[in-house]
Amino acid sequence: MAPHSSQLKSASRAVHVRNLMRRFATKTILDRVDLDIAEGEFVALLGRSGSGKSTFLKALAGLDHDVQGTGTLETPENLSVVFQDARLLPWRTVIQNVTLGLPGPAGQEAGRKALAEVGLEGREAAWPNQLSGGEQQRVALARSLVRQPSLLLADEPFGALDALTRLKMHDLLRELCARHRPAVLLVTHDVDEAISLADRILVLDEGHLIEDLRIDLPTPRDHGDPRFAKIRTQLLSRLGVETPGRRAA
Repeated sequence: MAPHSSQLKSASRAVHVRNLMRRFATKTILDRVDLDIAEGEFVALLGRSGSGKSTFLKALAGLDHDVQGTGTLETPENLSVVFQDARLLPWRTVIQNVTLGLPGPAGQEAGRKALAEVGLEGREAAWPNQLSGGEQQRVALARSLVRQPSLLLADEPFGALDALTRLKMHDLLRELCARHRPAVLLVTHDVDEAISLADRILVLDEGHLIEDLRIDLPTPRDHGDPRFAKIRTQLLSRLGVETPGRRAA
């Protein structure tokens, strides 16, 4: 497997993957996966449990050093990762968590601006255990975006939140991505979340990308729109879930 490279062959491409493979013992999780993600493009990755979604994201993040293959894996050097849990350091304040590794007054100022962007202005001195789950994920987003990444990798970042908080976080993520314009790969098990947020939706199944669907709907997206429902039905079918309407047909 070729090493990560910040020198992409195309100036408009944030991710370039060819022939990516990953095995655990005798089980193949990723089987010669190819993918390109453009700069500023928001891509969601769906798949059943155990399909390799998180494995793929970790490979892109450079967190898995056992990927196999003879192809290429090219991502920007300045990428950030957001996980399902906020992974804040409990012995550091909110601002210290956001600015970890950013030195001096410039880092502090960038951290304060990032916190203001996620609606946590004035909470700089708070400790992680003083925040709600949604607030902790806002801190995690601020920590990821403060470095102005070219690529944001998000591994089910809202999976542990209640439904109302999750919807609010969708609005926040959409707003932040429109402002900062990173390329995004969002791993999720939530079909409606993927349709609400993404420009493209991929479906991973048995190591292969079996769907690459462009979402051409205006934002914010109306879940009651018949086009939204049609896309949902198509994706659920690719995930092996038949809807009542399809069974009746």
